Amino acid sequence: MNAMFTFIVVIQVLSALTIIGLVLLQHGKGADMGAAFGSGASGSLFGATGSSNFLSKSTAIAAAVFFIATLALAFVGNKRAPASGGVMENLPVAPAVTAPAAPAANAPAAPTAPAAGAGQANQIPK
Repeated sequence: MNAMFTFIVVIQVLSALTIIGLVLLQHGKGADMGAAFGSGASGSLFGATGSSNFLSKSTAIAAAVFFIATLALAFVGNKRAPASGGVMENLPVAPAVTAPAAPAANAPAAPTAPAAGAGQANQIPK
């Protein structure tokens, strides 16, 4: 599917460049006025009147190819994989924290600190 997507993109880019070139080659509506005064616009590649029909038809064909390629890209690009649960599912699993083991019976007990002020633990400070 990736190769087909790439092929359609290449077709679309080529048709877009073709449209740009053909539009730049065409004469505007005011070109006939310039040809009447000898500006050289009548000496075009296809003659004074033959270029408009050929370039117009070529532009229309390139525009149709561009339009079809755009629809094909929309159709191919719209086929997505089924939605997953969310972004959080892709996170790595953290290792579970285990509770410390109970001290062994013959191991010496850790010294405890004397409970200074143990009776004041539940009182509100003033």
